[in-house]
Amino acid sequence: MAKAKKRSRLILTAVSALLVIGTLTAAFWPKPLLVDMGVVTREKLQLTIAEEGRTRVRDAYVVSTPVAGQLQRVSVQPGDRVVRGETVVAHMRPTNPSALDVRTREQAQAAVTAAEAALRVARADLNAALANRDLSQAELARTEQLVKREISSDAALDRARQAARVTAANVDTAEAAISMREAEITNARAQLIGFDNPRLASSLGTASDDIPLYAPTDGRILRVVQQSETSLPAGAPIMEIGNIENDLEIVVELLSTDAVQVTIGDPVLITDWGGATKLNGEVIRVDPFGITQFSALGVQEQRVNAVIGFASKPQDYTGLGHGFRVETQIVVWQEQDTLVVPASALFRNQDQWAVFVVKEGRAVLRPVEIGPNNGFKAQVLNGVANEEHVILYPASGLSQDMRVAERVIN
Repeated sequence: MAKAKKRSRLILTAVSALLVIGTLTAAFWPKPLLVDMGVVTREKLQLTIAEEGRTRVRDAYVVSTPVAGQLQRVSVQPGDRVVRGETVVAHMRPTNPSALDVRTREQAQAAVTAAEAALRVARADLNAALANRDLSQAELARTEQLVKREISSDAALDRARQAARVTAANVDTAEAAISMREAEITNARAQLIGFDNPRLASSLGTASDDIPLYAPTDGRILRVVQQSETSLPAGAPIMEIGNIENDLEIVVELLSTDAVQVTIGDPVLITDWGGATKLNGEVIRVDPFGITQFSALGVQEQRVNAVIGFASKPQDYTGLGHGFRVETQIVVWQEQDTLVVPASALFRNQDQWAVFVVKEGRAVLRPVEIGPNNGFKAQVLNGVANEEHVILYPASGLSQDMRVAERVIN
């Protein structure tokens, strides 16, 4: 009996010890490291340069004042349609003459008096020229009669004809001189015109007349620079006109380090422009010079303008106008079918790129050679195969042959 009890205690003790050892072993047995996993796939890959851009009309026309004058109030509004050579977009009147000070007025009055005196001299010269012409013509007629009677010589007839032509030319010269003197009088009197004597301006035929300004091209009014009635010098801008339906383009200010990667003809994706769909575009020009700018953080940058033309139909981007903001993605490289690995799985190992591939629940270090990387996915040239699982965001403690398990997010 005692032996049976002793045997039972030994069995219970052994079982308890085994249970304790099994519990401790299970508690302290190393568990697999929970990791995030991704898959190596074959798909389309693009390398893009994302930058904010703004729209503009390629050929915008600035309507300016042809002469110095008084601009009448502009009645057209931004967005109004105009037709080239038909739509009157503004009206002008010549500038009123300025007031004359006492000295200027006296000088102008003296110039008028001198011009009138010169006109009287010219008329007297004309009278003298007419008298000489009449005399020379009479002598020519008498000489011709004498020559017919063979009383006078042919030489005398030639001298008479020459004298007649000279006196006729003197008459023409005197008449021209009168016209010149009359013009001088008109010019001298014009110096006396002031805004306080409109009657004189009207009598000289210089009264203010309306000058209509016509639209230089078909399109819409983009903006009105000067709306109110005011006096403007010649060449002052009044408004801008352009065709936003068929002449719209995008200007993107690229970093110079990005601009060197962009070439004419690169496709462009246009997003965040306000519409429901993405638009297509194409790089049509990259400026050959850079401009120094400062970012919002005060960092000095070299920016280069790239011009993008729309490849989508105009009806696809109805509503876009001049100076609108858009987001652009310039595709500088793309491959339709290539082996791709998540960029978050890549890390540097001994001066080369590497990933951890999951094989039978263990992490296997694998060096890889990669191509272009867009920050989300990278092209793999060799090192991994299609549909292999790789570890994303590998921790610093992860090592070769370490047991791993995929983290499940509920």
